[in-house]
Amino acid sequence: MSDIATQDAAAAAPRKARTRRGRRAVLVIGSVLAASIVLLALVSLFWLPYEQADTSGTRLESPNATHWLGTDKLGRDLMTQLMVGARIALTVGAGSVAIAAVLGLVLGLVAAFAWPWLDDTLSAALDVVIAFPVLLLAMLVVAVQGASLWSAILAIGLAQSAVVARLVRILARRVLGEQYITASRTSGTRWPGVVGAHILPNIAPMLGVNLALQFGIAVLAEASLSYLGLGAPPPNASWGRMLQEAQGTVLTAPVGAIAPGIALVVLVLGVNFIADGLRDVADPTRRRR
Repeated sequence: MSDIATQDAAAAAPRKARTRRGRRAVLVIGSVLAASIVLLALVSLFWLPYEQADTSGTRLESPNATHWLGTDKLGRDLMTQLMVGARIALTVGAGSVAIAAVLGLVLGLVAAFAWPWLDDTLSAALDVVIAFPVLLLAMLVVAVQGASLWSAILAIGLAQSAVVARLVRILARRVLGEQYITASRTSGTRWPGVVGAHILPNIAPMLGVNLALQFGIAVLAEASLSYLGLGAPPPNASWGRMLQEAQGTVLTAPVGAIAPGIALVVLVLGVNFIADGLRDVADPTRRRR
């Protein structure tokens, strides 16, 4: 029996090694993809090939040494718009996730500690909000506030806060059922101390994974709002607006649609790969599998 167990362990070792390498590869690929867009956005803060409103180029010019990605139908440099769009996508993603994290954490902890009737009320309200698509809720908020970069951030953040709150409630309830919480309370620790010492550290890994996924959703939602004309107003460039403006010339000047589409895919795919890698690190059951 010991020989069989030894052989099984020896056969399982290469599989575990390949699994670990695969997880690391996914995390590295995601980090490289996301870092390329972050680098593009950082460079745009200090240098741009042309001014955003510069229309001195030839209309629908093909990529060349002067205009690396060509120009749009108004003669604007596409590389400049792509770089500014990266900055806006990251700003909306980070701002929306920050709002969703703060509101979701507060609402989720309140629901976890609330009386049963209040917990049921909050849970029902969160279910109603989650039932609506993020884009639809964002459109309603932007329609009331007006189209602007801040309105897009606020709208997407509010829509995502319900998802975060529901997750926080579930994770916090699970932690509250552990025996060490009872022991901590018996020793005289107050609830704020329990939250800071036990609940937040235990829910942080899975919450971080969810927020990484919400970042990608926020980027897609911002591109959709901009495509519909509800995002950041001109002259601010946005990948969604670039796609909308290029749809009429996609056959004659395809770069105008391909460039922002690839950038959008690279950022969302990179963030999702990072989330997958973080999930493997945060979830022991996935590591064992």
